[in-house]
Amino acid sequence: MSLFEAIVLGLIQGLTEFLPISSTAHLRVLPAWFGWKDPGAAFTAVIQLGTLLAVLVYFRTDIHRLATAALTDVRSLRYGTSTDAKLAWMIAVGTIPIVVCGLLFKDYVKNDLRDLRVIAWAAIGFSLLLLMAEIVAKRRPERREEGSIGWGDALLVGVFQAFALIPGASRSGVTITAGLFAGLSRETAARFSFLLSLPSVFAAGVYELYKDRHEIASSGNDVLAIVVASIVAGIVGYASIAFLLGYLKKHTTYVFIIYRIVLGVLILLLVRNG
Repeated sequence: MSLFEAIVLGLIQGLTEFLPISSTAHLRVLPAWFGWKDPGAAFTAVIQLGTLLAVLVYFRTDIHRLATAALTDVRSLRYGTSTDAKLAWMIAVGTIPIVVCGLLFKDYVKNDLRDLRVIAWAAIGFSLLLLMAEIVAKRRPERREEGSIGWGDALLVGVFQAFALIPGASRSGVTITAGLFAGLSRETAARFSFLLSLPSVFAAGVYELYKDRHEIASSGNDVLAIVVASIVAGIVGYASIAFLLGYLKKHTTYVFIIYRIVLGVLILLLVRNG
């Protein structure tokens, strides 16, 4: 991988990781469009550590608050000493579905699901599901905020997050979809989506980095490409988080739904025509 390719892929990762349009899909589709080699699921997982850092920095106050509350529970040997402590445990439990599914279907995810047709249909199908969630949310007069998140909400969003293993589904897209179905406001659904992504993205990135450490270390170009792509992804990702949270305060996700449907149809047409 050239340094130029690494920068472009890092830019794509940062732009699309948090917007509900699927970063994995774009990291698979655009290299195919440019005639580049597929960077692979492992590369995608590792450079997500860059966007993970963006989440850590952006939500550093929230993360410190939640971690401190969870430690208070542990020290006192009690559950739910505060609302923050309950939310921290909910995030932990909500991560279990994607971890289990990721381990059970890791080979399938890395190979078969990276087919361009699968990505196209996932982009279309899950965007229609998000459209349904928007319609349901519109009919509700009240939208719930972060303090009202319960175990049912956390488990629902956690189960939906497992669908993010399918390239084209979009991690933020499916978790925001679940949040809207649960009655959360768009901004709250997005914030919970980002916080919920922390454990699974960290685990996936570290696992792939450890598993392929010898192969990566054997080439200085590979190491440089991953570092550069991760840095670019982190910087751009930080800006993407700020943009999306501000955008969802006043707007629906319709623009992302339309984009994904158009993207899916375009991919199908391009694949059909070779």
